[in-house]
Amino acid sequence: MQTQLNLFALIAACLLVSCARNDAGDTSSIASACAETDLSPVWIEGGQFIMGADSLYPEETPEREVSVDGFFLDRTEVTVERMQAFTQATGYVTLAERPVDASLYPDIDPSLLTPGGAVFSPLQSSSISNYVNWWSFVPGATYLYPEGPQGRRADPREPATQIAFEDAQAFAKWAGGRLPTEAEWEYAARRGAAEMSDPRRAPDNANTWQGIFPVQNTQTDGFKGVAPTACFEPSAIGLYDMLGNVWEWTSDWYAPRHAEETENPGGVDEAHSRDPANPGIPSRVLKGGSYLCAPNYCMRYRPAARHAQDTGLGTNHIGFRVAYDVAPAKPAGGP
Repeated sequence: MQTQLNLFALIAACLLVSCARNDAGDTSSIASACAETDLSPVWIEGGQFIMGADSLYPEETPEREVSVDGFFLDRTEVTVERMQAFTQATGYVTLAERPVDASLYPDIDPSLLTPGGAVFSPLQSSSISNYVNWWSFVPGATYLYPEGPQGRRADPREPATQIAFEDAQAFAKWAGGRLPTEAEWEYAARRGAAEMSDPRRAPDNANTWQGIFPVQNTQTDGFKGVAPTACFEPSAIGLYDMLGNVWEWTSDWYAPRHAEETENPGGVDEAHSRDPANPGIPSRVLKGGSYLCAPNYCMRYRPAARHAQDTGLGTNHIGFRVAYDVAPAKPAGGP
């Protein structure tokens, strides 16, 4: 079972391991091959579908038929360019850029509580039993410098990462939309893409980890880390990168199995939210998997896959896209 990330554990781990920069995301040499996309959202006609899966991870159960109303959804994850347009227009400061509230972490030296985010920084160990082997808390990591201030500057066309839940919510509200529910997200991902019969085989048309995680990445898909948006063929309904590349925030609180609701389900309420891996840490549902998902570790490059994430921690493999009840007259953050 994959261990979830939380800020307390990562800051504590930085006392034991180096919080060095990571250059895994350099895509400048091949980004020009990626498509320029229309920023207008895609209309997702409402309907019924089988949500969840009973065959792999227990948190994906129970598999059942649910229905969702129609909605609009961004074609791609929100890019760095769009996120920067938002912060410049509003003065918004992301959570990764704000001072950390020391009262929330009384057991950690206040001098260590600096703004930043979690960065994939694999050690030489091949063990997959403890995420500290490949994650570090890096001071100064932001959506513009997702591996830290000594790392590369993010490509404007790549998904904005180092985005905490409240950052994604704030952008969505500014854009005239909201974060999709888990059911909406999964329904959109399944449209034109059947569940894979063999989860040990990663999808060909997605940015995932090829090789043995976390020590060998053959980069068969052309990317060592995050890819700019729209570098792979869209789904049958025109959505890009629903699987792989970066995990995406949804509005649902996390619980270790699906709620029983079947009509426009919105997940459990906050009072019933629980992540067994991180008791007491508020967690929301992520969907879609990322460039770190591999057959030997994280077979979550499937529409049914779901993952809990600390709402107060950004990483360099989590982004988001926006859902809309009414399509915006002009997509926010575009040229």
